[in-house]
Amino acid sequence: MVALLSSWPWNSLGVYKYLLYGPLIAKVMYSSAWEQGQPDRWCLHVLILCVLRGQVHQLWCSFGNMLFLTRRRRVLGDGVDFKQIDKEWDWDNFLILQSFIGALACHSFSSIRNLPRWDPRGALVALLLHVGVSEPLFYWVHRAFHRGYLFARYHSLHHSIPVPQSFTAGFATPLEHLFLCVVMGAPLLGACFLGTGSAGLVYGYVLLFDFLRCMGHSNVEVLPHGLFQALPFLRYLIYTPTYHSLHHTEKNSNFCLFMPFFDVLGGSINDKSWELHKEISLGKNDEVPDFVFLAHVVDVFSSMHVPFVFRTFGSMPLSTKPYLLVLWPGAFMVMLMMWAWSKTFLISFYKLRGRLHQMWAVPRYGFQYFLPFAKDGINEQIELAILRADKMGVKVLSLAALNKNEALNGGGTLFVSKHPDLKVRIVHGNTLTAAVILNEIPKDVEEVFLTGATSKLGRAIALYLCQKKIRVLMLTLSAERFQKIQKEAPPECQHYLVQVTKYQAAQNCKTWIVGKWSSPREQRWAPPGTHFHQFVVPPIIGFRRDCTYGKLAAMRLPQDVQALGSCEYTLERGVVHACHAGGVVHLLEGWTHHEVGAIDVDRIDVVWRAALKHGLTPV
Repeated sequence: MVALLSSWPWNSLGVYKYLLYGPLIAKVMYSSAWEQGQPDRWCLHVLILCVLRGQVHQLWCSFGNMLFLTRRRRVLGDGVDFKQIDKEWDWDNFLILQSFIGALACHSFSSIRNLPRWDPRGALVALLLHVGVSEPLFYWVHRAFHRGYLFARYHSLHHSIPVPQSFTAGFATPLEHLFLCVVMGAPLLGACFLGTGSAGLVYGYVLLFDFLRCMGHSNVEVLPHGLFQALPFLRYLIYTPTYHSLHHTEKNSNFCLFMPFFDVLGGSINDKSWELHKEISLGKNDEVPDFVFLAHVVDVFSSMHVPFVFRTFGSMPLSTKPYLLVLWPGAFMVMLMMWAWSKTFLISFYKLRGRLHQMWAVPRYGFQYFLPFAKDGINEQIELAILRADKMGVKVLSLAALNKNEALNGGGTLFVSKHPDLKVRIVHGNTLTAAVILNEIPKDVEEVFLTGATSKLGRAIALYLCQKKIRVLMLTLSAERFQKIQKEAPPECQHYLVQVTKYQAAQNCKTWIVGKWSSPREQRWAPPGTHFHQFVVPPIIGFRRDCTYGKLAAMRLPQDVQALGSCEYTLERGVVHACHAGGVVHLLEGWTHHEVGAIDVDRIDVVWRAALKHGLTPV
């Protein structure tokens, strides 16, 4: 039997739960339109507070996921995975509940609806009531929630989150949030009833309350140890993220709201609190990755698809969200600032078989890779990232699509040639990319049409297929480049490679492998039922409804992957691009060679079998 007030009554509503704010919005509109002179603004203040409180939680979540700033000060080293993100998806349920309670309080007590803007006496009264009422009340009730029935039916939900973040502060049962309403409301109502309340006090106290709760759940130590060394008494007046994380991991100590002084009085302070705080605040909590995937930004919109912007958005495949369009100007300004000042930075990580895998991003956007004057700057960014990885002791670094562009750096050969003593292995991942595409092609296919035929991937695909006695129509205007590739094929297979110069040549071929952008006019030459395999970045748009379109070459990571909580571009959860997967295979196999430059066709099957052996699977 479900315990009373252990689940939210609007759980089944999904996004429609926000319609519950409708009566408050209607009251604001009615008041503005019909109440002339002095319209009643209390509903407006309740709604504004909800928005601001949501922003406090979101900003702390963004800060906590800015690994390029916080990785050394993270209390728990584990990452937030999809399971936790889904569990905390409706973290903001408490805002709906507390907006109703706030509206009820304003409706019940007319004096609250006409508060002055500010009364300095109210701050002192609220502080005294917070220390004298809220702190001890929270402490003893919180301890009670850690016992028997109350923990099993209520508080265990909050503690089921493995890595606290600011959203975890809101993830609890309705009963617990009703109790928090009492804790938070006591100082405010007390100040109002004593005639010292003000609108400024309500805003300030509520937002500070949320700020401190989010800080405690942020998993990032923000308070310096030197502060407590200089002023030792402060350690009993304000808790730290490290202090509260110990409560989450051990569950039998550090029960206070914000003031550890009450843990001292109750004999429940954790002996490790200050020593661990010192260790974390000195920034020593850093782990060297074994593998790095060096990615880049595709466009301004996709730059928001990272955990430190919106964690929930980044946990789903990239898609157009109209409400994010309002953020586009800000994201565009960030792009300009990154272009001017930023260096390669860490964006996310996961663990696989005890090894740390990180994703770094070169602060350059897709269009910048095609600007002639930007080429040297991009290569410098990539080179610095490689040298940094080498100095750290990274074993394998894999280059994302445009970071290994042939015209940019010869598929990574530039860096290997310039730094022959690199210990880190540089991998372009194209061998596995070719393997993924080739293994998507049905076994009974006798002819394929290949665009981008003389590119690095196009060459490898053509040579592999001709050896399987599959006829390859290679679209290229350069007879010289075609003949060069054709001569690489075994003499008995060369006649399977055929140069074509127009799309019309493929009007009877239902298997297209697209390595170059194809317009709607060019796609119309494909016969009905054609399937478009592709390795072009960005992928072509599917204009033909009578045809099917494959996605970019990708593989699903092994089932035992841990702490994975973000999606790679448009790919579904747990799936990464083949160039990323190629680096993973390189690491798992312990290969000691660089994989740069031209693709070794003879290794395509070797890499494919290695990927399958280690649990990577085709999508």
